[in-house]
Amino acid sequence: MKQTSRNAFVDLPTITLKPHGQKRLGRDHPWVYSNEVEMDAAAKEVPPGGLVRLCDAHGRYQATAFFNRHPLIAARVLTRDESVAIDTAFLAARLTRALAIRDRLVGVPYYRLIHAEADGLPGVVIDRFGDALTLQVNTAGMEALTPQLIDALNAVVAPRTIVLRNDSAVRSLEQLEECVAVVQGRLDGPVTLEENGARFFADLEGGQKTGWFYDQRDNRAWAARLAKAARVLDCYAFAGGFTVQAALAGAKEVTALDRSQGALDLAAQAAEANDVAGRCRFVRAEVFQELQRQSEAGERYGLVIVDPPAFVKSKKDLAQGLKGYRKMVRLAAPLVAEGGFLLAASCSHHADLASFADQVKRGLQDAGREGRILRTSGAAPDHPVHPALPESSYLKVQILALD
Repeated sequence: MKQTSRNAFVDLPTITLKPHGQKRLGRDHPWVYSNEVEMDAAAKEVPPGGLVRLCDAHGRYQATAFFNRHPLIAARVLTRDESVAIDTAFLAARLTRALAIRDRLVGVPYYRLIHAEADGLPGVVIDRFGDALTLQVNTAGMEALTPQLIDALNAVVAPRTIVLRNDSAVRSLEQLEECVAVVQGRLDGPVTLEENGARFFADLEGGQKTGWFYDQRDNRAWAARLAKAARVLDCYAFAGGFTVQAALAGAKEVTALDRSQGALDLAAQAAEANDVAGRCRFVRAEVFQELQRQSEAGERYGLVIVDPPAFVKSKKDLAQGLKGYRKMVRLAAPLVAEGGFLLAASCSHHADLASFADQVKRGLQDAGREGRILRTSGAAPDHPVHPALPESSYLKVQILALD
């Protein structure tokens, strides 16, 4: 791995911070906003995603960062050590540290390897599926470094296959185009993965996000404890994570509900692979409509799971999205049998825990149900949180026992 010389590194363009921007950076925040930067001629000459030295008004070095003057988040910190070069060796060091943590926490090679800023690689998400990786790059700076990142991945992880899942809508904020491509190796259909001792299948090219939601690993295991001998309804079932683990834990029967036939086909394949297909059924439908239909039909379950995609995709959607969570709980709660359990989740980072919990409470009130919260949790630990960036804590889950 080639190491960039210190002299070449020090020659990076200098971006000057305004006093309030310097204060944020001084509190270890990894972002600098566009209104915290002196948008002088030097700043305007930096190409989107270019590496820069962030300095205070007196010219004192503060950090090395990617810089893009177009989005609201103008600079993303990589290091606060001026002697560190941003090259393949730097990327490999970050990967090595992240790999060691995941191998200790998870124990099998199926996890989120890199969780963006929390792992020191801004805007990068990497999920591991044994010898296959999905790589999503959402910042212009990391886009420019993608060849070096792939070199570092080969040096540290040595994957057989790398799939570039650059189809996230947030890329448009950095003026990046969307694309999906197998950039190393090949894919011959869905890949297998292991979670909590069960076998699943992920579509790395066409599945949602990066192909699987490792963030719910621990919550799936917890919910499975409530499934024994129960009828279970898994809404927004995707590829069967909650469904199969509930069946393996002894559920009497599990209904998986999703609007995507492709996702349900993967879930059915997982049920077959784990020898629980006889206790699982798969229904393609719009969740809210199906919840209403089943409620009117008098259906009842010992455990109902509602784990939807993000209802709040931006701050302007917050009010409407929160109403969606309230409605979701209002529709789901009547299907929970007396003494049964409800798991409600939100992956919208714009909706904080307090706001989500309030909508869960209001939805229960609307449904005329009472109960108690047994567990409030977030994502599995392979999705770490940056201490100064609460936005990186996005998943909220509440499990309730209903009377």
